[in-house]
Amino acid sequence: DTKTQVTVEYKYSKGACIPLRVHSVVISVQHDETVTLEKLKKDLMEKVVKFVIPEKFLDSKTVYHLQPSGKFIIGGPQGDAGLTGRKIIVDTYGGWGAHGGGAFSGKDFSKVDRSAAYAARWVAKSLVKNGLCKRVLVQVSYAIGISEPISITVFSYGTSKLSEKELLAVVKKNFDLRPGVIVKELNLRAPIYQKTACYGHFGRPDFPWEQPKKLVV
Repeated sequence: DTKTQVTVEYKYSKGACIPLRVHSVVISVQHDETVTLEKLKKDLMEKVVKFVIPEKFLDSKTVYHLQPSGKFIIGGPQGDAGLTGRKIIVDTYGGWGAHGGGAFSGKDFSKVDRSAAYAARWVAKSLVKNGLCKRVLVQVSYAIGISEPISITVFSYGTSKLSEKELLAVVKKNFDLRPGVIVKELNLRAPIYQKTACYGHFGRPDFPWEQPKKLVV
């Protein structure tokens, strides 16, 4: 049972968000009762913070809260109720991006809560990777019994030379967002979900929705 939070200071440049420095790091980890707090804090700094966060983002003003509540021996389902569905924001964008509200874990690929969220990520990464924008929000909505999306919205935060209407046309030209097609194109029937049980569903290149598609504009 682990809880982490990294607060980053950004600057805005033509709609894009550029990270400047890490303001603070909070880490609380469940641990064996034989481990001392002193060793735990040292290991968290050396083996987690310095390993994960690029050195250029850490400075003399960065604040570290490592195991701030002291011992954390009892955790997980033993110490908490209400874990069904997992924490959907931690699983996705940590509050940085919008979320449709449906949990992923516990649902198969036929549920758009899961498959369409993966597809929206795939579309967004593809738009950015193809240089059509620097930042983008892709929203897709569905109705039960209707295969085509009820709506598709693209918001580029002013980072694209194309209008949002033009970006939407690119999306519709390159992606078929019917649930059955999403399952086929992202190979969601494959047994790939065990890895999503930790470290989130986004950001790792081995998942098919993390591999941008070459777009025809």
